Amino acid sequence: MQNIRALFLGLAGIAAITAIVVLTASITLAFAAMLAVFTAVKALTPRPKPAPVRARRSANARDEHMRVWNDGRGTIIDL
Repeated sequence: MQNIRALFLGLAGIAAITAIVVLTASITLAFAAMLAVFTAVKALTPRPKPAPVRARRSANARDEHMRVWNDGRGTIIDL
């Protein structure tokens, strides 16, 4: 009787460990599949090109000249 009980407890333990391993593997595969889909969508989605900003002088400008210079990070237009 003691041997049968130990056998059933051993089989129950092995079944529990197997279930945990299968659950962990399936969750890992689901996350990997989601990551692959997100990566593929990001790679295949075209990025919009930035539209150029047109600089115009306002009608009531006091100064008659326009200053343009580059500070190393971009062109600055002082109207």
